[in-house]
Amino acid sequence: QFTHLTSRIIPLPNRNIDTDQIIPARFLKVTDKSGLGEALFSDWRYNTDGSPNKNFVLNQADHHDAQILLAGDNFGCGSSREHAPWALTGWGIRAVISTSFADIFRNNALKNGLLPVIVDKKTHESLFDLVEEIPTVEIIIDLADQTITIPDGTTLSFPIDNFSKKCLLSGIDQLGYILSHDARISAYEDA
Repeated sequence: QFTHLTSRIIPLPNRNIDTDQIIPARFLKVTDKSGLGEALFSDWRYNTDGSPNKNFVLNQADHHDAQILLAGDNFGCGSSREHAPWALTGWGIRAVISTSFADIFRNNALKNGLLPVIVDKKTHESLFDLVEEIPTVEIIIDLADQTITIPDGTTLSFPIDNFSKKCLLSGIDQLGYILSHDARISAYEDA
C-alpha cells in the first residue's frame, strides 16, 4: 500500500538508466523478490573485487534508508523485466521521480507498489538543486492528493491514472482489484 511518504532523496541524475543497469541480467535467474535489493545497481554499487564503491550514491551515508530515488530522464528503458521494480523496492525505494519513464517499467512499477512520479523539467531541476544544497532534505509525496511537498511548503502536483492510484492506495494489484469484486462476479455468473 502507498498513501504518503516522507523521505530523504537519493539523487541519480543519469539519463536513460536501463533495466540492465537497475538489475543486471545475471541476477534474473530467480522467480521471487528475495535478495534482489542487494543486486540493485550492482555494477555501479560494487567494485570488481565486490567491495562497495564509496563514490556511488546508494553507498553514501546521507542516502542510507532514503526511499525516494530522483532519477534522470527516461528511467527504466531497455528490456522488460519485473525484477527492476523488485530490486528497487527490495532495497527500500518506494518512489522514483523523473521527467519520464519507459512504459513497460512504469507499468511493472505500479503493479509492484513502486510509485513512478512524473514531474516537469523545471521541477526536476529544482529537486536536484534542493538535494545538492541540503543532502539530507526530506520531501513528502502524498498519493491521494497527487502532490510533492518540499520543506518551504511549496506543493507540486504530479499525474497518475485513476486505476493505478486506486490500486496503490488500496495495496492491491490488478488481480487483487478483480478479486475484490468476487461477489459481483459470482452473482453475474449465477444469473
